[in-house]
Amino acid sequence: MEMQKLPNGNNHHDADVSVEGGLPPEKATLLQHMTVTPKRTQFTDFEGKTSFGMSVFNLSNAIMGSGILGLSYAMSNTGIVLFLILLMCIAFLSCYSIHLLLSSAGVVGIRAYEQLGLRAFGHPGKIMAAVIITLHNIGAMSSYLFIVKYELPLVIQAFLGETTSLDNWFMNGNYLIMIVSACIILPLALMKHLGYLGYTSGFSLSCMVFFLIVVIYKKFQIACPLEVFGNHSAISIVPEDTCTPKYFTIKQETAYTIPILAFAFVCHPEVLPIYTELSNPTKRRMQNIGNVSILGMFIMYFFTATFGYLTFYEGTETELLHTYSKVDLLDTLILCVRLAVLVAVTLTVPVVLFPIRRALLQLLFPEKPFHWLRHIAIAVVLLFAVNLLVIFVPNIRDIFGIIGATTAPSLIFILPGLFYIRIIPTDQEPMKSRPKIQAACFTALGFIFMTMSLTFIVIDWTSGESRNLGGH
Repeated sequence: MEMQKLPNGNNHHDADVSVEGGLPPEKATLLQHMTVTPKRTQFTDFEGKTSFGMSVFNLSNAIMGSGILGLSYAMSNTGIVLFLILLMCIAFLSCYSIHLLLSSAGVVGIRAYEQLGLRAFGHPGKIMAAVIITLHNIGAMSSYLFIVKYELPLVIQAFLGETTSLDNWFMNGNYLIMIVSACIILPLALMKHLGYLGYTSGFSLSCMVFFLIVVIYKKFQIACPLEVFGNHSAISIVPEDTCTPKYFTIKQETAYTIPILAFAFVCHPEVLPIYTELSNPTKRRMQNIGNVSILGMFIMYFFTATFGYLTFYEGTETELLHTYSKVDLLDTLILCVRLAVLVAVTLTVPVVLFPIRRALLQLLFPEKPFHWLRHIAIAVVLLFAVNLLVIFVPNIRDIFGIIGATTAPSLIFILPGLFYIRIIPTDQEPMKSRPKIQAACFTALGFIFMTMSLTFIVIDWTSGESRNLGGH
């Protein structure tokens, strides 16, 4: 028999599982003396102490990912105005999605994504939410380590002043990701609470701000058309509109912009864990954290995409740093940017790992209190598995393209909408009420987005082309 934790505005210890039918306070007190019952959750058995600013850093770092490197390419396929419209729409929808999650969590006193699935759809809902979070975040971790695998050797090569690759062990990306995982990622992933990573998240965001500053600076340093470097062949005849910005463009590649932008704003598995560790946690305070984080990333995304596009125009590649390499492989400033991006994605991996561990603990050990052995073991196993994927899978883009096309719309659109519809009581908001209808339309939009993304990937496979759908 368990005591139900009564909801109140100042309670920092929201239970992950609520028991129907509460007990009077005097009986609950008597029960506490009669039996010693371990706390159900291992994540909310402490008072949240993370400040507003640190929470913004953590959520912003969860939003910021490798997708920022593909935004200039996305703008080259849409034009500046259409890109801005799409970016605003995705940012607004992400804020609304966070609102749905927080509203559902507030009604039942639950701050775990998986437990919202349990409350909405029973045990199958819990399993579905945990599996989707695990697959999506493993894909994100893999994309970050792939950046480390392929960019870190180039950084070392540039530091050594070499224009050709070397055969030394320290130039082997497989060895490098294992070293980075063991020496940097694992110690950070072993911290007990996500709030402690606010400092590394702030530093990671500083690295991406430096990346943005350099992108703006290089716009005024690189002439158009490009004077290519090394083995790149120069174009003898340059079309007149090569260096002319386009404001509204529709072409075949334009359809890939929405998946790129949607993946770049996925942060929803981290919202409730950050809410759990927030000091003075209220729905409005957490919504403001979400709004500030998304607004900050919206500004960074738009300026990065705009100045990157206005530097290379139609010559923008799917990965912006590769485009700069065409100009000068040994550019010192771009070398510093590569290093900053590597630091940023490396410090983001522990933040992404926390929701995976939480999902696995909710599935495998829902009744157990926090234990360091489980905490450490899951982190080690996850990092080991992701390292194996990055080392042995030669082309992981298609595999995680499928995962991203299914998990991103599920986390942003489908699950928050379904949770809201199922959890908010009908006597409070009938099914025909405007909030419920909006949530239903939001969910339908997610299914449309999923179908569209999967269709694009199938077309890519059947046509034999290889495009970058972006990453998070």
